[in-house]
Amino acid sequence: MKVLSTLVSSLTLLSLNIVGLSHVDAQAQGFQFQSVPLTVFGNGCPSVNPQANLKADTLFVTLPSFEAVAVSPKVVSKSCNLRIGLNVPKGYKVKPINIKYVGFANVPKGGSADLKVTLVFQGKNVPNSSNDPNANFPSGFSNGWVKNVAITPDAIDACANPVNSVFGINTNLIARARDASAGQQTKILIGQSYQIKFTFTRC
Repeated sequence: MKVLSTLVSSLTLLSLNIVGLSHVDAQAQGFQFQSVPLTVFGNGCPSVNPQANLKADTLFVTLPSFEAVAVSPKVVSKSCNLRIGLNVPKGYKVKPINIKYVGFANVPKGGSADLKVTLVFQGKNVPNSSNDPNANFPSGFSNGWVKNVAITPDAIDACANPVNSVFGINTNLIARARDASAGQQTKILIGQSYQIKFTFTRC
């Protein structure tokens, strides 16, 4: 009887855990920001306005790719800063936990390229927990690249009232062809989509 009671208790606990997981998933599926205004500024930003689309727990922000291209013997720096308004409805705590972005670099012999990214959330620089958001591309590199960065900022606390906050992505691309052969060029670009993953917790 004791064994049967223990088994029933274990199955009940498992069922509750499954229900709890389903409830959390349903929250993520059903959550919507009240609005997600977007702005961009910088000498390398595309002229087309960015767009945002929240799917489950991930916000997809798309805009045309931007690049820095330097022809020997030049050095070229291009920047594009993105500001994402996060208008959180009352009754939630919301926190970004990961950002993913992709790009391409082609660096001839004698060249180099840098990707420099600063993330800003609620007026503070965002600490990353496992992966550097920046990258350096040495002479001879020619390939696509992916950055998948876990981040650990404080949550937006909208338990008592709605909160309007901002997530910022400052990106600087540097292409160097100072020591490349005549006519050679260094190129670095960042792709068309930022994927920002969130946790949504009901208060």
